[in-house]
Amino acid sequence: MLRPLHDDAGSVLVPHVIKGETLIQPQVEHRSRATSDLVMTPAIDLDSLIWPRSDPGPAFETPLGEIVDFLAAVGEALDFDRNTYLREAAAQNLRCNILENCYRDIAAFFQRDAVVAEAEGAFGSLSAADGWTDRTVRGARVAIRAFPPRIVHILAGNAPIVPPISIVRAAISKGVHLLKMPSNDLFTATALLRTMADVGPNHPVTRSFSAAYWRGGDASIESHIYRSQYFDKLIVWGGEAAVRHAMKYAAPGFEIISFDPKVSISLIGCEAFSSAQTLAEVAARSALDIGAFNQDACSCARFQFVEGPSEQIDHYCEQLVAAMGRASRYGEGVGGPVPPQALIEQLDMLSNLEPIYRVFGRADGRGMVIRSSEPVAFNPTGKLVNVVEVAALENALQFVTVATQSVGVYPATRIATLRDALSQAGAQRIVGLGRVNTGLFGGLPHDGSWPVHRMMRWVAAQGENDDDVLHP
Repeated sequence: MLRPLHDDAGSVLVPHVIKGETLIQPQVEHRSRATSDLVMTPAIDLDSLIWPRSDPGPAFETPLGEIVDFLAAVGEALDFDRNTYLREAAAQNLRCNILENCYRDIAAFFQRDAVVAEAEGAFGSLSAADGWTDRTVRGARVAIRAFPPRIVHILAGNAPIVPPISIVRAAISKGVHLLKMPSNDLFTATALLRTMADVGPNHPVTRSFSAAYWRGGDASIESHIYRSQYFDKLIVWGGEAAVRHAMKYAAPGFEIISFDPKVSISLIGCEAFSSAQTLAEVAARSALDIGAFNQDACSCARFQFVEGPSEQIDHYCEQLVAAMGRASRYGEGVGGPVPPQALIEQLDMLSNLEPIYRVFGRADGRGMVIRSSEPVAFNPTGKLVNVVEVAALENALQFVTVATQSVGVYPATRIATLRDALSQAGAQRIVGLGRVNTGLFGGLPHDGSWPVHRMMRWVAAQGENDDDVLHP
């Protein structure tokens, strides 16, 4: 495994990518939130971070089909075993429990079918994104265009899937995009943009992106660029503090789009107890939904509502701990993450309150379960899940809110009877148990909307008369 670049003093060198050009200059000192390493970045040149509104963006008139071709070629170049930039990013981030397999999966976000599905979800067809489309609205001819946007993206560093998702969606939009890198992942975004520059050094999409790091909240930078003079929208990923900070910049002509904190859950029906084999299978599926990305992503289940009597549910908890302890693609056994010390102390206290609470497993990286009759007041993390006993799955609906991202359901046949009530309560995605962390990208809504559709600037043009045809 490669190590990131270092200067003569041993500081980690963090590159910036500005409109396709890589800058590696140790000019500004920072501290990595993920590893506490001293890191050095290039100085911020505010003028270089914007694309003047007087000029069209590099990809504004590029046919979407050509962009799909380019992204597919980038995906081929993102083979982890051959891509130096990805391996450097992984070498840094593996130290903070972001798994190598996450990086091996990045290329899949750039696959042709995934990109086409995402574009078709936003526009209906690839051609609909290429210029003006004539429509008849209430008897009048109107030309409508999904105009390319100008966007700043505040990325989150909890999982390395955020940069590829953001870059593919942004490329589909044909706009110009500034990526503000998070302090706990200073390498993934630039690894992707550097690969793009290798595949197409002067490609319009390559020149449509910049990625840089500055300390979040630095008003000397943000107050100058987070404005409608330069950008249309600010997309923010991350926790409540990051989202609330971004909201301060909302202003006429400058929209905030947030992918804010979410919690995912599982609903497991009494059918799971039909046989020992079925219960083991359900536990294995649950472990996939819990442990992915070391439980750092919003899609990872933290609460499970299980239908049945206490004795059966306790047996399920034992099976679940065993399933979580087995090595899998997105979660290790021994050596995996553990709950923070404050949570471990709470678990120790609650374990003395049996049978109201019962704790299964140990803080050794295999995984832990706390069983209760009501959801615990804290947010489970570190491969810890709260199994809540319910007499009927419908009883769990009271705990579903607009902060509930994904719901894994077993058996899947019960989705049809639960999905409307789940949606009404606020849930945004409902899938069969074990599938929460599959099929996350490509043609599906995200957090209740079509992100690329929302990113665009939708413009209408109409002539003097209802039957005027507006063609150049």
